[in-house]
Amino acid sequence: MTHEKMATQPTSHMGIYRNWGKRTLDLAAVLLTAPLWLPLYAGVAMLVMLFLGRPIHFRQVRPGLEGRPFSLYKFRSMSSERDQNGGLLPDARRLNRFGKILRATSLDELPELWNILRGDMSLVGPRPLLMQYLELYSPLEMRRHELRPGLTGLAQVSGRNLLSWPEKFAADVRYIDECSLRLDLAIIFRTVMQIVTGHGINAAGDATMPVFTGSNAQQQQTGNFGDE
Repeated sequence: MTHEKMATQPTSHMGIYRNWGKRTLDLAAVLLTAPLWLPLYAGVAMLVMLFLGRPIHFRQVRPGLEGRPFSLYKFRSMSSERDQNGGLLPDARRLNRFGKILRATSLDELPELWNILRGDMSLVGPRPLLMQYLELYSPLEMRRHELRPGLTGLAQVSGRNLLSWPEKFAADVRYIDECSLRLDLAIIFRTVMQIVTGHGINAAGDATMPVFTGSNAQQQQTGNFGDE
């Protein structure tokens, strides 16, 4: 499905799964697996404290459902090293070996399970980006906020940070149009396989992704943009 075709496709009516089933799946999956991820959570928290120090969490306000802000939590994966002027060093300089392992295994995302329990996020959906991106989106790209943001999503299993911004947004809108239990289960399975292989964690030449400067920008900036 092309970007142009999706632009003319009307939003489908929210079905039973979108209204009730999706949230039920989120709660059931997170609560039933708590005996597995809670000990892992505690272990990772101790390692972050050991290798990176306090704080162990990275907190940032992100846009959620309908663009409403919420506080997203991750395990910190970067050091707090600064230059002689007091500014944070570029992401690639602050991402050490331990941080790279956290990201490659997606263990830095574990605190987002609390966001899911609170109803800020879903297991599957477009990833929550930065608040300042809201004013840069086209009307089509803004549709990515029609559902709760996800711990993982179609863009992540389609290439993650190897995708360009237009490719990521096209995948997000496609997910909005095609959201279903079958698709969510497929994305969760593919996410597990991606974590095992470590494919698509970083964009070429960057610690994560370059900064989004708008759909019509000829070039994207690189540097710190807060997506630990």
